[in-house]
Amino acid sequence: MNLTWTLLLVRDEEPTTQSDRSEGIQGTLKTLISKLDDLSTCNDLIAKHGAALQRSLSELEALRVPVEGGEKIKGVNERATLFRITSNAMINACRDFLDLAETHSRRWQRALQYEREQRIHLEETIEQLAKQHNSLERAWREAPTLSANTPRGSERPQKGEASDEDEDTEYFDAMEDSPAFITVTTTENTQHRSVTSGGHTNDWNQDNVSVSPTNSSQRRSHIPDKPNYSLNLWSIMKNCIGKELSKIPMPVNFNEPLSMLQRLTEDLEYHELLDKAARCESSLEQLCLVAAFSVSSYSTTVHRTAKPFNPLLGETYELDRLDDLGYRSLCEQVSHHPPAAAHHVISQRGWTLWQQITISSKFRGKYLSIMPLGAIHLQFHSSENHYVWRKVISTVHNIIVGKLWIDQSGDIEIVNHRTKETCQLKFSPYSYFSRDVPRKVTGVVSDSGGQAHYILSGTWDDKIESSKIVQSSKGGSGSEGKQKTVYQTLSPKLLWKKYPLPDNAENMYFFSSLALTLNEPEDGVGLTDSRLRPDQRLMEAGRWDEANSEKQRLEEKQRAVRRRREAEATDGFQPQWFHKRKNAITGETTFVYKGGYWEAKDSQDWSTCSEIF
Repeated sequence: MNLTWTLLLVRDEEPTTQSDRSEGIQGTLKTLISKLDDLSTCNDLIAKHGAALQRSLSELEALRVPVEGGEKIKGVNERATLFRITSNAMINACRDFLDLAETHSRRWQRALQYEREQRIHLEETIEQLAKQHNSLERAWREAPTLSANTPRGSERPQKGEASDEDEDTEYFDAMEDSPAFITVTTTENTQHRSVTSGGHTNDWNQDNVSVSPTNSSQRRSHIPDKPNYSLNLWSIMKNCIGKELSKIPMPVNFNEPLSMLQRLTEDLEYHELLDKAARCESSLEQLCLVAAFSVSSYSTTVHRTAKPFNPLLGETYELDRLDDLGYRSLCEQVSHHPPAAAHHVISQRGWTLWQQITISSKFRGKYLSIMPLGAIHLQFHSSENHYVWRKVISTVHNIIVGKLWIDQSGDIEIVNHRTKETCQLKFSPYSYFSRDVPRKVTGVVSDSGGQAHYILSGTWDDKIESSKIVQSSKGGSGSEGKQKTVYQTLSPKLLWKKYPLPDNAENMYFFSSLALTLNEPEDGVGLTDSRLRPDQRLMEAGRWDEANSEKQRLEEKQRAVRRRREAEATDGFQPQWFHKRKNAITGETTFVYKGGYWEAKDSQDWSTCSEIF
């Protein structure tokens, strides 16, 4: 859709201006005052004529009339008195209404002023997008042979199937800060100069780390195709600028049939990286695999522009893959405002992972920022190496116009708190004018003294490689006058490679093989499990109208439970399977698993679970 036309459409939606509204309110107040004056005049006339009527009736009572006639006259007199009292009460009520309208007129003016400012902001935003679009379009027309004349080796990589560059895409300037190091690949025969890795000089075999996803005949490989329902996202989001996204009621048309708890569980798609890391003798080699695992959790987001369901308070999700993959995972929604989920995973293959993630999201007009707050903890059983890191910011672009696409940007610091070794990862934001590949990730693995041992490179939607450093030296100054370090490395080794998407994935919400199985019905799960959520199940079946009705029912039920809890003045909601504890490493108080869930599943005793669905 042409951006200039969009700008005109948005401006035509509501042609009245703030001054027109102010004049309308002032005119309404003047009309009310005029009507009140008319009512006061009528009241005076009613009082005057009522008094005359009562005098006439009193004179009639003084006359000698039959008893029956006197009673009727007395009744008429009483009714006339009641009529006068009622008319006075009506006039007083009208006067009170006018006073109240004058009192609140300033508040109305402020509300109108705020709405006008928001409207101006939207118009400026869309106008800026229109100008960017026209400028890029002209630049493209002026250089039609650019792609034909570009050398083959310098072709720009494409953004991917789900976010192909088109004329409506939003672009960003190149990053101001370039990498602080340069890598030069050397041959294997220079390994005699290698820097030792945590006391171990032997490089570990990193080839073919990621294998094909486990396919089991008992687990499904497809779900019903997504219906082709059209709904304008902007028509809903334009009233939500600056608001917390979790507090905005959204129809299921913008969702995917998974909850946020299930999306959190998707971090385990490449769990075999942790299985391999648990067998590493070198802590630095182990840190490289942990870094690759932290990056791999973003690989499923490149095509996934739909919003997961917000879990209900107390909702849980289990993934029991003990028999085939060696781990058990449990999530629980421990807070609703702000939305927070606690997650605990234990593996028979030598590691335990836990986290509490609070999602903070803001809509900024052109884009949507999703900020996961909270630390991720990973501990290996044999070495007791304890790693901690945090997630980067996710940004959904082209909210107003164009094809939605997602970018990840920011820094991740992974710290081994036992050895003090660190890995610094940088997620570069996408830039149309940058020569780097899109979705680039770079990193340096260093020992406790700050000496670098490995260079990590790749993209968060495809693969991560590691290169062992054999020599480092200070290079020349960069464009900003900063001296860069030159690392001489061995040939890169593959740490992680993304699994290919299943067939027909574009019609199944771009779900991965693991995601297709997450909402598959299972017997014996807890009564609060996301698989049992009716609106999510209806949406997966393609019955979106019914899903919207069911979603409203569940949300209203949750609000009623909250109001009842507040009225009873209880201590508030207490999660069933997690409790608050202070972490000795980070100093943060978070929800951690307290046990009992898997025992309850074995005995099928869910008597302590709340009825949330």
